[in-house]
Amino acid sequence: MTIHAHKHGDESNDRLQQRFKSQVQKTGLMKLLRQRAHHARKPNKRLIRIKALKREEFRTVNRQKKFYSNM
Repeated sequence: MTIHAHKHGDESNDRLQQRFKSQVQKTGLMKLLRQRAHHARKPNKRLIRIKALKREEFRTVNRQKKFYSNM
């Protein structure tokens, strides 16, 4: 994927650089490259289950806080 930013008329170099930077951020390219920099192992079934239980616990606590705000 290539990203091009050409100067428009009297546009300053700083503005051109900012525009290019925003284009790169919108594509999500840097985020993808940072993720690819390090190999991440796939989580095993045990870890997936533990994370799901924790998520469910947080959700129940937040639901209670939503209805009983004085807790």
